[in-house]
Amino acid sequence: MVDEVRIQGLGVIDDAVLDLSPGFNVVTGETGAGKTMVVTSLGLLFGGRADPQRVRPGAGRAAIEGRIVVDPAGRVADRVAEAGGELDDGVLIISRSVSAEGRSRAHLGGRSVPVSTLITMADDLVAVHGQSDQQRLLQAGRQRAALDRYAGAELTGPLRAYTAAYQRHRKVGALLEELTTRARERANEAEVLRFGLEEIEKVDPKPGEDAELAAEEERLAHADALRGAATAAHEALLGDPDAVIEAANVVGLLGQARHALEAVRDHDPALAGLADRLAEAGYLVADVGTELAAYGESVDADPARLAAVQERRAELTALTRKYGQNLDEVLEWARRSAARLAELEGDDQRIEELRAEHAELSERLAAAAAELTAVRTRAAERFSRAVTEELAALAMPHARVEVAVSPAGEYGPYGADEVEVRLAPHPGAPALPLHKGASGGELSRVMLAIEVVFAGADPVPTFVFDEVDAGVGGKAAVEIGRRLARLARSAQVIVVTHLPQVAAFADQHLLVEKADDGSVTRSGVTVLDREGRVRELSRMLAGLEDSELGRAHAEELLQMAARERGIAS
Repeated sequence: MVDEVRIQGLGVIDDAVLDLSPGFNVVTGETGAGKTMVVTSLGLLFGGRADPQRVRPGAGRAAIEGRIVVDPAGRVADRVAEAGGELDDGVLIISRSVSAEGRSRAHLGGRSVPVSTLITMADDLVAVHGQSDQQRLLQAGRQRAALDRYAGAELTGPLRAYTAAYQRHRKVGALLEELTTRARERANEAEVLRFGLEEIEKVDPKPGEDAELAAEEERLAHADALRGAATAAHEALLGDPDAVIEAANVVGLLGQARHALEAVRDHDPALAGLADRLAEAGYLVADVGTELAAYGESVDADPARLAAVQERRAELTALTRKYGQNLDEVLEWARRSAARLAELEGDDQRIEELRAEHAELSERLAAAAAELTAVRTRAAERFSRAVTEELAALAMPHARVEVAVSPAGEYGPYGADEVEVRLAPHPGAPALPLHKGASGGELSRVMLAIEVVFAGADPVPTFVFDEVDAGVGGKAAVEIGRRLARLARSAQVIVVTHLPQVAAFADQHLLVEKADDGSVTRSGVTVLDREGRVRELSRMLAGLEDSELGRAHAEELLQMAARERGIAS
């Protein structure tokens, strides 16, 4: 249950605390005193939309903090722990703030959390209903969702099977439509790919071939220079074997130097080491000279080969201009294009396969939709009877509610059904849609009856109603109060009302009053005792707190309500 709510800077409320009790809590006050801010604060506390215009002028921000008593071993406690929050001796602290600029922050059990977490928690804690909820329930989609919620677990399996078939049916249908309607585009794409692959296949490039050919062309184009350089270097190192007079060369000079050192190497180890290094240098230079001779003989100008290399490079360059910046990218394009072409060329077979699958999915979808319709039809009958019975307890004994499940004409995300709640207010009257068949007061009672039925099918610990009795008076108001009191036997009920007949049934009566400056402070929200309740009910009845007739009527209401609730007045 909601134990306490502190509200700061919200609407006309400056700083106020609501102490709530189990059972039936009623909130009353003069028009404009801030009663509706109580419901607004609870809505914000459980993830409602943050409206910066609700922030009290000059306050900077609105802040709401709630203390919720929960079962430490229950599902709510587990979900709080999953969000990283903690309970305080079985009490969950939830807070929400909204700045005047529209920034919103939420905390759950001492941990900052996304607002969406509060919305999720609300499913297990509270059901907040205001006048806007009545308007939303008039929408066809909302009525279908309400029936599905009432159907509960019986609908879960069929809806899951239908959703899977529906999504696959749409996917296959879209692919089939693409293949059949874009046949010409796909044929043109295949032709372009085929031409490119044939061009690449004709050239038949090899990985790394472009780099190898570039190096070979460079060598062939400079063959004479390379050979001349190798020969000159060879002669400098080893001399010219064809020369008549032997010229000085590196190997010969190194030999002379080594010979000069060898004669005296025994006299100094340092000099002996230098002689050894000269010997190593001589061997190294001789090896280089031999390799230069071999290189010089291998280099040969070959104009025919050079022309062939240049032509081959031109072919490869033509490919890289079209299909990639280098040969590796050209080969990758060919790989991807071959796979895509195989896919495009298999369209005919693929179309036949998809048509067969689409037909099979259509049968599955029809069967799943029929199962959904059957479940909804059964739930609609139960729902209609239950709401009609509740209306009898709300001073509409001759009214009849019908929930019509009819074909929608096409498959949608939730089946092929249209769901419409209809009301026949008296015998002989046709059952009409709610927005046509119900007056304002009747609509309020229908909404309350629906919520009471939901309370049995999908119970939550706390119900909040904002003027659900709008447009109602007299005997009907008494019946609404009686029904809310019955609902409060199994759940905490918080009601904002302007009807004394409803307020009389409350277990706890909260009065909201403005201060002289037009704001509501802590002292402006009080829990009324017996005398206070008589004065407030008298004001609500007669407009005068001390009217003798009003006080007598208030006393009578309280005594009647006490008898109904089975307690002493």
